[in-house]
Amino acid sequence: MAKRRSVVAMSDAEVDAFLVEGKTMVLASTLPDGRPHLVAMWYALIDGTVWCWTYRRSQKAANLGRDPRVTALLEAGESYEELRGVTLYATAHLHTEIETVERVGRALLERYSVGNVEPADFLASAPKRVAISLEVERVASWDHRKLGGRY
Repeated sequence: MAKRRSVVAMSDAEVDAFLVEGKTMVLASTLPDGRPHLVAMWYALIDGTVWCWTYRRSQKAANLGRDPRVTALLEAGESYEELRGVTLYATAHLHTEIETVERVGRALLERYSVGNVEPADFLASAPKRVAISLEVERVASWDHRKLGGRY
């Protein structure tokens, strides 16, 4: 199995490219009862670090305040031979400084071109939000396209 694993693993450059092209990550934090709390998150790469934001009073913010360990998943592919993904095992850091929160909000607005929303309207929620940076400790990746159609 280790040999097969090494065949499908992405290089650092491939992981970076996948993060750039990805659109939504599933972020897992831990609820008070120990169960995972999974949420779909928009994210931006700022100076090589994954950032997102959320409302300060959200369940995920409460979870991260209690236990900053997270797992994030990005995936793509419609069939087995097309499956690609990256799992990030990380520590989440909460940032409440308005300058940081607004910087993340601007990066998200730029990355996702949020419809007809005016930037000022999009950023109006920044005082109610917290920015989250991920300090990645370990990465797992796979790209089944490298198998050449073999199962």
